[in-house]
Amino acid sequence: MSLQLATTCLLVLLCAATSAYAETPTAELLIQNQQFTVQELSLPAGTKVKLLIHNQDSLPAEFESYDLSREVVVPGHSSVTVYIGPLSPGRYNFFNDFNHAAQGWVVVAAPASNPGH
Repeated sequence: MSLQLATTCLLVLLCAATSAYAETPTAELLIQNQQFTVQELSLPAGTKVKLLIHNQDSLPAEFESYDLSREVVVPGHSSVTVYIGPLSPGRYNFFNDFNHAAQGWVVVAAPASNPGH
Protein backbone atom coordinates (compact mmCIF):
# COMPACT_ATOMS: atom_id res chain seq x y z
CA MET A 1 0.00 0.00 0.00
CA SER A 2 1.40 3.39 -0.88
CA LEU A 3 2.09 5.96 1.80
CA GLN A 4 -0.47 8.32 0.26
CA LEU A 5 -3.19 5.65 0.27
CA ALA A 6 -2.37 4.66 3.86
CA THR A 7 -2.51 8.31 4.95
CA THR A 8 -5.85 8.80 3.19
CA CYS A 9 -7.30 5.68 4.86
CA LEU A 10 -6.11 6.85 8.27
CA LEU A 11 -7.68 10.29 7.77
CA VAL A 12 -11.00 8.74 6.73
CA LEU A 13 -11.02 6.51 9.82
CA LEU A 14 -10.17 9.42 12.11
CA CYS A 15 -12.90 11.59 10.60
CA ALA A 16 -15.46 8.79 10.95
CA ALA A 17 -14.50 8.19 14.58
CA THR A 18 -14.64 11.91 15.37
CA SER A 19 -17.99 12.25 13.63
CA ALA A 20 -19.50 9.31 15.53
CA TYR A 21 -18.18 10.66 18.83
CA ALA A 22 -19.56 14.13 18.11
CA GLU A 23 -23.01 12.69 17.41
CA THR A 24 -23.37 11.15 20.87
CA PRO A 25 -26.46 12.77 22.43
CA THR A 26 -25.85 14.63 25.68
CA ALA A 27 -28.14 14.82 28.71
CA GLU A 28 -27.53 16.83 31.87
CA LEU A 29 -28.37 16.14 35.49
CA LEU A 30 -28.07 18.77 38.21
CA ILE A 31 -27.47 18.17 41.93
CA GLN A 32 -28.65 21.07 44.05
CA ASN A 33 -29.49 21.13 47.78
CA GLN A 34 -28.46 17.46 47.90
CA GLN A 35 -31.25 16.53 45.47
CA PHE A 36 -31.41 15.73 41.77
CA THR A 37 -33.31 18.57 40.14
CA VAL A 38 -34.57 16.31 37.39
CA GLN A 39 -36.06 13.21 38.93
CA GLU A 40 -37.05 11.68 35.59
CA LEU A 41 -34.55 11.92 32.79
CA SER A 42 -36.00 10.84 29.42
CA LEU A 43 -33.52 9.21 27.04
CA PRO A 44 -33.86 7.56 23.64
CA ALA A 45 -33.85 3.77 23.37
CA GLY A 46 -30.91 2.02 21.76
CA THR A 47 -28.60 5.05 21.92
CA LYS A 48 -25.41 5.63 23.88
CA VAL A 49 -25.79 8.89 25.83
CA LYS A 50 -23.21 11.21 27.39
CA LEU A 51 -24.57 12.17 30.82
CA LEU A 52 -23.10 15.33 32.36
CA ILE A 53 -23.68 15.49 36.11
CA HIS A 54 -23.21 18.93 37.68
CA ASN A 55 -22.96 19.22 41.47
CA GLN A 56 -23.73 22.79 42.58
CA ASP A 57 -23.42 21.93 46.28
CA SER A 58 -20.26 22.25 48.36
CA LEU A 59 -20.72 18.65 49.58
CA PRO A 60 -19.73 15.74 47.33
CA ALA A 61 -22.44 13.47 45.93
CA GLU A 62 -22.26 9.95 44.55
CA PHE A 63 -24.28 9.15 41.44
CA GLU A 64 -25.02 5.47 41.77
CA SER A 65 -27.25 3.11 39.86
CA TYR A 66 -27.42 -0.64 40.18
CA ASP A 67 -29.72 -0.68 37.14
CA LEU A 68 -27.18 1.21 34.99
CA SER A 69 -24.08 -0.35 36.58
CA ARG A 70 -22.61 3.09 37.31
CA GLU A 71 -21.05 4.63 40.40
CA VAL A 72 -19.15 7.91 40.40
CA VAL A 73 -18.36 10.53 43.03
CA VAL A 74 -19.14 14.10 41.98
CA PRO A 75 -17.06 16.48 44.11
CA GLY A 76 -18.67 19.69 45.34
CA HIS A 77 -18.88 22.50 42.78
CA SER A 78 -17.76 20.28 39.92
CA SER A 79 -19.01 18.08 37.10
CA VAL A 80 -18.39 14.56 35.84
CA THR A 81 -19.23 12.74 32.63
CA VAL A 82 -20.76 9.27 32.54
CA TYR A 83 -21.69 7.33 29.40
CA ILE A 84 -24.78 5.15 29.62
CA GLY A 85 -26.54 2.93 27.14
CA PRO A 86 -27.55 1.93 24.69
CA LEU A 87 -30.57 1.10 26.82
CA SER A 88 -33.71 -0.93 26.22
CA PRO A 89 -37.07 0.68 27.01
CA GLY A 90 -37.73 0.78 30.75
CA ARG A 91 -37.11 2.68 33.98
CA TYR A 92 -33.65 2.74 35.54
CA ASN A 93 -33.22 3.97 39.12
CA PHE A 94 -30.33 6.15 40.26
CA PHE A 95 -29.56 7.69 43.65
CA ASN A 96 -27.04 9.67 45.66
CA ASP A 97 -25.24 7.08 47.75
CA PHE A 98 -24.31 9.82 50.26
CA ASN A 99 -27.99 10.83 50.63
CA HIS A 100 -30.39 8.00 49.78
CA ALA A 101 -33.37 10.36 49.87
CA ALA A 102 -32.05 11.83 46.59
CA GLN A 103 -33.30 9.48 43.88
CA GLY A 104 -34.38 9.62 40.30
CA TRP A 105 -35.12 7.61 37.18
CA VAL A 106 -33.79 7.34 33.67
CA VAL A 107 -36.88 6.69 31.57
CA VAL A 108 -36.36 5.07 28.18
CA ALA A 109 -39.40 4.88 25.92
CA ALA A 110 -39.77 2.49 23.05
CA PRO A 111 -39.24 4.14 19.67
CA ALA A 112 -42.49 5.29 18.08
CA SER A 113 -43.63 2.83 15.47
CA ASN A 114 -44.43 4.14 12.04
CA PRO A 115 -47.25 1.94 10.61
CA GLY A 116 -46.94 3.61 7.21
CA HIS A 117 -43.53 2.05 6.54
